Amino acid sequence: MDKFDNNIHLSEGRSSAASAIFIFGLALLGAIIGSQLGMFLSIPFYPGSLMEMAEALADPTGDPALRIPLFISQGFGTLLGMIITPFIYLKIREKKDLSIFFSKPVGWVPIGMTFGIVMAFMIVNSLFIEWNANIHFPEFMKGFEEWAREKEDALAKITLFITKFDGPLDLAIAFFVIAILAPLGEELLFRGFIQNELHTATRNIHVAIWVSAILFSAIHMQFFGFVPRLLLGALFGYLYYWSGNLWVPVTAHFINNGFTVVVLYLHQQGFISFDIENTESVPLSAALIFTIITVGLLYYFRSYFLRKQVK
Repeated sequence: MDKFDNNIHLSEGRSSAASAIFIFGLALLGAIIGSQLGMFLSIPFYPGSLMEMAEALADPTGDPALRIPLFISQGFGTLLGMIITPFIYLKIREKKDLSIFFSKPVGWVPIGMTFGIVMAFMIVNSLFIEWNANIHFPEFMKGFEEWAREKEDALAKITLFITKFDGPLDLAIAFFVIAILAPLGEELLFRGFIQNELHTATRNIHVAIWVSAILFSAIHMQFFGFVPRLLLGALFGYLYYWSGNLWVPVTAHFINNGFTVVVLYLHQQGFISFDIENTESVPLSAALIFTIITVGLLYYFRSYFLRKQVK
């Protein structure tokens, strides 16, 4: 049994489960308001009038000029919903500071291991990406499958649209929103707040990690990518629990998202032939090798912090 004491008690004299639900709802509301505010602030970046922009949003993938406004909208949604709102909640309601999530020493060795873990796990996770993308439901759930597939295709179409980079500026904006803002905001909300609150409420770290990972995956609204994102969220959760410092899962999330954005750009520019959007998995033999590498690195990572706890 793990002997880690890295749980952070956020709620004072209140139900931790209720606080987790409240924070989650507050963050969703903040993300919606932030997205709308971001779209309004992006008007100067759209060549047409406000009315033309509103009409184009009915079919956003039909107007390339909407690419930057959509990124601005997404960025403000993350900033207000997952960073500013939790910060205000913690400061006003709990009289605490965000530094409580980042104060525990980490060192460069775990950061290096984090890089290796994420890169190896991305290869392993390709098996689940392929399986989840091609899953089929029983006949009595055909209606749900059709609805979910339509929703998935629509979101995939928008994702492909906004990640079609015309040059370095598009890459820089996408990298900032996807690889910097999103990891910081999502890890702060799901691992920093929700996982800690659920850990306090259930006194079971595994329940806290997996429920947080389920919410993390569900909020992306992509059912046919639910399982691989769930596993990724659980990985971030264990990295945070063992290390006790939120910078570790933020770094892991940054590596995952940043690598994806950069490789996507290099493929689009013709520098590499590898297409990271291809949902086909690697051969089973390669997946097995990288599974062993991932498990080995995770074991060493956990042991590293366990030894530090004992000292």
